[in-house]
Amino acid sequence: MIYAIIEASGRQLWVQPGNFYDFNYICGEPGDIVHLNRVLFYCKDEVIKIGKPCLDNIYVQTKILKHFRGRKVTVFKMKSKKNVRTKNGYRQNLTRLLVENIF
Repeated sequence: MIYAIIEASGRQLWVQPGNFYDFNYICGEPGDIVHLNRVLFYCKDEVIKIGKPCLDNIYVQTKILKHFRGRKVTVFKMKSKKNVRTKNGYRQNLTRLLVENIF
């Protein structure tokens, strides 16, 4: 079993080849290849490598599947006793990446 823990979009994710993951928007067209090189941990069968903080010679090859917008987040602000209320919504732009291989 091959897997890696990477740092991308301000988060740390456990990724495996063949799975897809959602990241903050990454510039590129669907079908483009993206290399993620901030690999913190790598495991292939019995071989384990731990970075301090990142591994230099290992990267994750991904392919952009699509761009989309995430679920709506409602932001409601209120000041008590002042009759001040604001309600706003926000949708994050996301990119879905398919992990093809870990080198």
